[in-house]
Amino acid sequence: MVASSTPQDPQSLSSIPGLLQALRGYAAGTLTPAAYLAACADRADRCEPWLRSFVTRVPLADMTAGSGPLGGIPVGVKDIIATADLRTTNGSAMFPDYVPMEDAAVVATIKRLGGTVFGKTVTTEFAFRHPGPTANPFNPRHTPGGSSSGSAAAVGAGIVPLALGTQTMGSVVRPAAYCGIVGFKPSFGVVPREGVHPLSASLDHVGLMARHVDDVAYALKWLGDPGFVFADGGDLAAVSFDVATGLPAPAAAPRLALVRAPYWDRVDDEQNALLDAAVRRLRDAGATIDEVVLPALGQETESVLTRIMFHEAHDIYADLVRRHPAGASEPLKGLVRDGAAVSTEDYIAARRAQRRLRVEFTDRLATYDAVLTVAATGEAPEGLDYTGDAAFCAPWTMLGFPALSVPAGKSSRGLPLAIQLVAPHGHDFPLLRIAKWAEGLLAPTR
Repeated sequence: MVASSTPQDPQSLSSIPGLLQALRGYAAGTLTPAAYLAACADRADRCEPWLRSFVTRVPLADMTAGSGPLGGIPVGVKDIIATADLRTTNGSAMFPDYVPMEDAAVVATIKRLGGTVFGKTVTTEFAFRHPGPTANPFNPRHTPGGSSSGSAAAVGAGIVPLALGTQTMGSVVRPAAYCGIVGFKPSFGVVPREGVHPLSASLDHVGLMARHVDDVAYALKWLGDPGFVFADGGDLAAVSFDVATGLPAPAAAPRLALVRAPYWDRVDDEQNALLDAAVRRLRDAGATIDEVVLPALGQETESVLTRIMFHEAHDIYADLVRRHPAGASEPLKGLVRDGAAVSTEDYIAARRAQRRLRVEFTDRLATYDAVLTVAATGEAPEGLDYTGDAAFCAPWTMLGFPALSVPAGKSSRGLPLAIQLVAPHGHDFPLLRIAKWAEGLLAPTR
């Protein structure tokens, strides 16, 4: 029997290369896909007894390293994303043995590009609030966040270099912040959602989790919808990306809007101090940073998001909960009840407000390259029953703006802390270039 790693072991990742590190090793002949997959499987064997990030793992003998841009890269796939011939439970007691007949579009792309599915990562039930058993890789007494719990923990523990998550409120950015990794939620619509179990069709995003900004940028180039047109009029095929060097630096130090949103009283002292330190460091490196007030951020954005999500989730889950009441959690039943209280008229009004707010926020931020704010209130909460506060991620999700967490330090208890960077819809790669610049200045030594 393989001994379990200590909770501190996942913090030392130098022995397990990240995504681009692995590809560079393959190109140089210093690493083979077979050796890399075996190392990742061994890492999982050692961590999983206490981490519990996977619902189902693919046996090492069944993992094939194909050729292509993702050749030899093992990927964790959130368990609401369909995988042909591999169990997809949706984190629900109602789907314990469900095996899809087809891959989700993003999974099919991974396989076509030479990547391999390492396993299905734990999700909260239907990507809502009822958590699974996954622990935080930095301290198993703390949550990894949710709903993309297993994906964040598996990358944070060094088991896989890339994992897929989804975000309807804060389910990629927040758990990534808690687990000390980069979590990127692209602009709404960039990564195809076909084959992803919905929570709210107007809010759901497929996101990417990896160790470094370059890794998620590379994954976005290959996993995004090739027909998506970015704000500059370009598409994914036109994005220049050198595996050896990663993303190019921004042409100049960025102009950032520092946003301390409503509900700021929820942000703890250590997270506030970390943000202040980040502002000083980025300014010292040449960034222009202005504090900006966005009056609609808070009650209005929250009201719009919840009305949309509740109404759409009710349409998806009401009949399922009615037919399987014993298999549905109380949070899911509550979601259906809340959705029943949102009239069609209120829903239509919320969708109109969503479109209006996207325009207003884009105009208000037009003189800035990105927003700088927090990804979470602080370190990951203690206990596994609560996955954390999504208040500082949800507005950007409602707007469909690209957003990501960048590791920036640790709390006094050794748990990760992060900043969040956001840009208007369609500005994904300019945002990622800024994030890479900030990562070089802020990322803690690991």
